Amino acid sequence: MRSWSRVQDVAAIVIGGYAALSPLWLDTNNAAVWSLVVLGVLVALSGLVHMVRPTMTMAEYALGVFGVLLFISPWVMSFNEFGGAAWTAWVTGALAVVVAVTGLPMASSRMHGQGGVAASH
Repeated sequence: MRSWSRVQDVAAIVIGGYAALSPLWLDTNNAAVWSLVVLGVLVALSGLVHMVRPTMTMAEYALGVFGVLLFISPWVMSFNEFGGAAWTAWVTGALAVVVAVTGLPMASSRMHGQGGVAASH
């Protein structure tokens, strides 16, 4: 279980790094640059924080929130007409949410004990 958590953390760092660096090669406007850079860095940082402190389950929830914000950013920040930037935000945001959701069962088992719910007789 621990090695899968590490894969998720690395995936979050790579996804966030890609989103943050993507304005270097994409046609963007100012809103797209700021959205991709800031939210990409936050996605990467949440993966890094969870890698350093695996018991900090809030990092997994934060990753999911940042992924959703990244996914909706083309519409909220009005850069959906920039196809490359918008698709990058949609794909990296969706991937961040998937990574976060796959980590949630492990997070809830850590919060409630490794053995799950104990049966009482």
